[in-house]
Amino acid sequence: MGASAQFFVQKQDLQAFSLIARSGLSDCSSRPASGDTARVDETDGTPHETLMSPTSEPAPIRQPASDVPLGGSPYPAIADYGFLSDCETVALVAPSGNVEWLCLPRVDSPSAFGAMLDRDAGFFRIGPSGVNVPASRRYLPGTMVLETSWGTGAGWIIVRDVLLIGNWHHEGERSRTHRRAPTDYDADHVLLRTVRCVNGEVEVVLECEPMFDYGRQPARWEYTGPGYHEGVAVCESSGLRLGLRTDLRLGFEGARATARHRMKEGEQLYCALYWSEHEPPQDFEEAYGRLVWTAHHWQHWLDRGNFPDHPWRSYLQRSALTLKGLTYAPTGALLAAATTSLPETPHGERNWDYRYSWIRDSTFMLWALFSLGFDWEANDFFYFIADVAGGEEALQVMYGVGGERELEEQLLPHLYGYEGASPVRIGNAAYKQQQHDVWGALLDSVYLHTRSRDSLDERVWPILKRQVEAAIENWRKPDRGIWEVRGEPKHFTSSKMFCWVACDRGARLAEIREDWEHVERWRAAADEIHRDVCEHGLDSRGVFVQHYETDALDAALLLMPLVRFLPPADERVRKTVFAIADELTEHGLVLRYRTEETDDGLAGKEGTFLICSFWLVSALAEIGELDRARNLCERVLSLASPLSLYAEEIDPHSGRHLGNFPQAFTHLALINAVMHVITADQELAQQGSPWADWR
Repeated sequence: MGASAQFFVQKQDLQAFSLIARSGLSDCSSRPASGDTARVDETDGTPHETLMSPTSEPAPIRQPASDVPLGGSPYPAIADYGFLSDCETVALVAPSGNVEWLCLPRVDSPSAFGAMLDRDAGFFRIGPSGVNVPASRRYLPGTMVLETSWGTGAGWIIVRDVLLIGNWHHEGERSRTHRRAPTDYDADHVLLRTVRCVNGEVEVVLECEPMFDYGRQPARWEYTGPGYHEGVAVCESSGLRLGLRTDLRLGFEGARATARHRMKEGEQLYCALYWSEHEPPQDFEEAYGRLVWTAHHWQHWLDRGNFPDHPWRSYLQRSALTLKGLTYAPTGALLAAATTSLPETPHGERNWDYRYSWIRDSTFMLWALFSLGFDWEANDFFYFIADVAGGEEALQVMYGVGGERELEEQLLPHLYGYEGASPVRIGNAAYKQQQHDVWGALLDSVYLHTRSRDSLDERVWPILKRQVEAAIENWRKPDRGIWEVRGEPKHFTSSKMFCWVACDRGARLAEIREDWEHVERWRAAADEIHRDVCEHGLDSRGVFVQHYETDALDAALLLMPLVRFLPPADERVRKTVFAIADELTEHGLVLRYRTEETDDGLAGKEGTFLICSFWLVSALAEIGELDRARNLCERVLSLASPLSLYAEEIDPHSGRHLGNFPQAFTHLALINAVMHVITADQELAQQGSPWADWR
């Protein structure tokens, strides 16, 4: 069986894989090997030509067949994907070295490589022949450059993957896509892959088979230039052309470009996939130089941030890089996640398209960026929100990354789905839902932005007045809630709390303008909403509940002390936090709600929501339960992927990541939670060592 056939499994073979797994033959892993790793300079990632060998011979083990994947599934674990970005599009790279998700020309376009959702929907692999499990993977420190080390029986290679960023391209004309002020940097629209043989000899294979339009349109390859080093994949119906340039010798087999070469120690090569008029590297030296330039760009960007000197500093830095990677630079929009339809329930129907920008993310995004010192990005996202909210139309829950209002949901029945989870969806019908938290999220983000500058943009004030009035007009009505349930609308407590946020922040902003008429009226509305929530949103225990017609709990109410609806010391807040911590958790991790108690319009259960566990950390810190907050934070941080990334959910029993990946909301909540604990630790240190009285 060839390398491609080993890795890419037809849909009808899945049952056979399951039978093999149950027979006990599956024994491979995507985790790094424990002994054989190439020594790499930590400063610039340059590999040395020596190896660190294991101290003893490993015990003999039974070798599984090379085409038997972990758990009987041909799909990598969600947490094992590497994430690349140039701030205009993203790519997900499997441990095998296979690019399994790339949408072009921007992140919400149809996929060119979609093997993540169907093994026949396009892929691009470069790596050793016959070996799919690497020795180790990492990001070069402070960058979005993914490095994968491979050991074979005959030698070692190191592969580096990066979406290139270069200098600003539009000096002679204005960009057709950028709406924010130009920076010094711009996406090159090139996926670059370099390979270096650091020891022995390794046979390297390149296979590139685009399938355009979410796997519906195969490519047609043609040579360009006089030799075998460059080709172009054309899809007439999509109008997209993918160029491939490499110092390998390419051949075309139908819709697939292939190359094979035995590398020797010290040899290095590259391949560059490109999709715009910007030229790819012409040779390895140029490729290496542009990779280093991109790596330095990410490091310089990270250096602008203010990161505390704390053991959890690296989690903050990787989260900051991930959020930057999920930002669409031309408009400043923040993607909720890089993917669509990765399941929240294995083999289930809770599969959504998250390649859009949610208004509710704005408060958390601005808080995270301001707290870490990234004011420019915070400003860009704020003005993206101002752009989409600036018209006469009602404020929506979400928008496209270019500000698009219509995000019609479609099913793609021709795609099998990740591990058979169907349906696969593109678009998101939630954009039409009534979710009453949206006005409070917008007002709170404006309030944060204004506090950071001590001024309120005149252009924004008319927008704010409309949103506060919308909250006042609608707060008494039921809605779909922060979790976008597809059951019947309810009087969700968290939605009314955010309507209070809209009126409270509106009154504070009106006070800055000395607009006393609005101050008085909006404060009165805030007080009325506050009384209503405290009267109808509590159960007999004094615990805030999901909506007015139930005693069920809702993790969104952990935000109550964070948005200052009530003081953290209030007994009702403390009881709510403790009730959620004790009753709405599985193995200590927090659920959004219990699906058997909530009409969300869907079947099946879901995993614990990572954002909710991080919210619990912040809430525990707010109410003074610092040891409990620190312990939970440490546990949730330990559940990060091997590359310190997070999906939306965690299976509390196995620790498996579920849902779209990487998830911005999770990384935003991580920053909030970690900063809460660090701030509490710093205050504790100022009071004296906690061990001072210990004997």
